[in-house]
Amino acid sequence: MTPAQAVREAARIVGSQIDLAKSLGVSAPTVSQWCSGDRPIPPARALQIQTLTKGEVKCTELCPAFPWPEMAA
Repeated sequence: MTPAQAVREAARIVGSQIDLAKSLGVSAPTVSQWCSGDRPIPPARALQIQTLTKGEVKCTELCPAFPWPEMAA
């Protein structure tokens, strides 16, 4: 799963891209850019998304280049 696919799945889980944006305190265009792959997902947001989705979407899927500790996987 690509990061863009992972964030789209997260948006589906929480309701919509707009719902995800509101939950994270970011703009809807930011989430849209993550979903299209035009903008990388910051590690801190990846952790928030993992929490919002109750672990259904992992931070390691959202931001795979970040050196996550093994416990985050």
